[in-house]
Amino acid sequence: MKIAIIGLPKSGKTTIFNALTKGKAEVAAYSPTLTPNTGVAKVPDLRLSVLESIFQPKKTIPAEVSYVDIAGSIKGFSKEGAGGEFLNYLTTADALLQVVRTFEDDQVPHPEGSIDPKRDITSLDLELAISDLAIIERRLDKLETGLKGARVTEREHYLGEQLLLQKIKAGLEKDIPIRLQGLTKEELKMLSNYQFLTAKPMLVVLNIGEKQIPQASQLENEISSLYPQFAVVALCGKLEMELAQLSEAEAKEFRQAMGLSKPALERVIDLSYRLLGLISFFTTVSAELKAWTIPAGTPAPKAAGKIHSDMERGFIRAEVISYSDLQSCGNLAEARRRGLLRTEGKSYIMQDGDIVTFLFNV
Repeated sequence: MKIAIIGLPKSGKTTIFNALTKGKAEVAAYSPTLTPNTGVAKVPDLRLSVLESIFQPKKTIPAEVSYVDIAGSIKGFSKEGAGGEFLNYLTTADALLQVVRTFEDDQVPHPEGSIDPKRDITSLDLELAISDLAIIERRLDKLETGLKGARVTEREHYLGEQLLLQKIKAGLEKDIPIRLQGLTKEELKMLSNYQFLTAKPMLVVLNIGEKQIPQASQLENEISSLYPQFAVVALCGKLEMELAQLSEAEAKEFRQAMGLSKPALERVIDLSYRLLGLISFFTTVSAELKAWTIPAGTPAPKAAGKIHSDMERGFIRAEVISYSDLQSCGNLAEARRRGLLRTEGKSYIMQDGDIVTFLFNV
């Protein structure tokens, strides 16, 4: 899973990036460079520690999330040149994380002169829509030219694409992002190569100040009610960045003293998984316990392909046990005795927490 961090200048994007990745990227008011900060966060999963006690692996590999913190401004990134380079970073992301400033700091004045989360969200949404519209208009121009000399077999495809792009263009011009236009699965599949930004799931992180921590839930509810299509979480980026540099025990003690619950990373990843409809399954091969991330509804062969394409191509069957069943049994031998270790075929839909061994032949 790859998530791109976006937001207005001075919103605290890099601070949030450091909090999520335990990174130490330089936090500056604004930098015109387009070189992104990149980092990887291990997905916290309490189930791994239980599975470690059962399997005693030599190595445990959690699932990972990649974060890209783009230092460029959102203004005008739909244009060619530098803006286009910025756009390339965003289009490869599975989801966008929009940092919205709510903290006050006289030393770091807001570019718009005041703190207004609703205005900032609307401003960024407009930039994303402008980017999508620019791509659509360029493609429609090419289709118009292509249709003039198209063969009969090509013409039907071009016309279908043209009609769909005109449809979503009309929606965007009415301030309706692609994700809210009620497109069919087939239409979304046709658009998948474009990687439109307003089609991507959006997670909004309200970057609050320490004095706003008691009002965090209230702020989340307020923004969620205005933007129900977004997942929303309020975090004190500055504090979370400092806590990310402490040991786990020290950070936990500090959180309890501050009345905080989960670390920022856990809250953001939980929301990201729900937003993207993701689940995890586990494998134990060659003394290695590993977590894998897949979309909910993935059939067993596709899940096997996540590990290696040969496993999907030569899939025979899967030996599966649910996490809860294995936990209650304590080991695989007892699970077998109780008949809880199942054999599943190609039509099996993977469930969150499955522990699986894939059998294949190529």
